[in-house]
Amino acid sequence: MTAPHPALAEARAALRRDLASPLWEAALQDSLAQRAWWLAQWEDGAPHVLGLVAQDVQEAVQELDPLWPRCTESSCPERLRHALFVEPDLGPDPFWTCHRTGLPVAAVGALSGAGGPAPGTAAPP
Repeated sequence: MTAPHPALAEARAALRRDLASPLWEAALQDSLAQRAWWLAQWEDGAPHVLGLVAQDVQEAVQELDPLWPRCTESSCPERLRHALFVEPDLGPDPFWTCHRTGLPVAAVGALSGAGGPAPGTAAPP
């Protein structure tokens, strides 16, 4: 078995920090497998993998928790009542942003679970 591409290893570590729960490991592994294929087709796409994996995982988590990760931007009038989104859609150095204020909240991998699950959210099936 070969070692994963460094971009995939970085994405795995970063999203594990943001998720702060092993409940979503299957969603993370599914995304990593899909992006491994994508990266094999376009090696120059490595700088984009972190943001793409973050988007993939967010979509999977939001099937059960539509507010993940919750906005923690201090000036947001709807703080904790909406989800953050990954910016840029395709590009290096992705970050979680509040779309209400347009302000960045944290780099992908730096939430450290701060955008935790909505109350009452069940574990994935």
